[in-house]
Amino acid sequence: MIGAMNIQHSGVVIKGEEPVLRVMPMPADVNASGDVFGGWVMAQVDIAGAIPAMRRARGRIATVAVNSFLFKQPISVGDVVSFYAKIVSTGRTSITVDVQVFAERNPAHPIVVKVTEATLTYVCLNADGSKRPVPPVE
Repeated sequence: MIGAMNIQHSGVVIKGEEPVLRVMPMPADVNASGDVFGGWVMAQVDIAGAIPAMRRARGRIATVAVNSFLFKQPISVGDVVSFYAKIVSTGRTSITVDVQVFAERNPAHPIVVKVTEATLTYVCLNADGSKRPVPPVE
């Protein structure tokens, strides 16, 4: 489980973790109600999860499953959204990644809330698109 959060000027900080992605949604990213589209969030989560998976695979990967995805709170334009991702398991050709998403709101009096959590599985690929084994840990 991810440890306690502390707010700093640079945004969200989770003890012992670094965000793999930090982004601020723009007006084009919202639905008619003013909340950021779920699809936008899902795309960012996939990018964030792919970063540690690509590093572990030392090469090409592809998303093969979204094992779980939970929207806890909406995201708004102006929120600074931080994505924390870590590998939770590896199989013969697959890598499963947990992604935790936090939004920092209200710059005058910052508050940080957890907005999304997800687990995704990626598969390691050769240049021709065929599956390949996850490389051994160095």
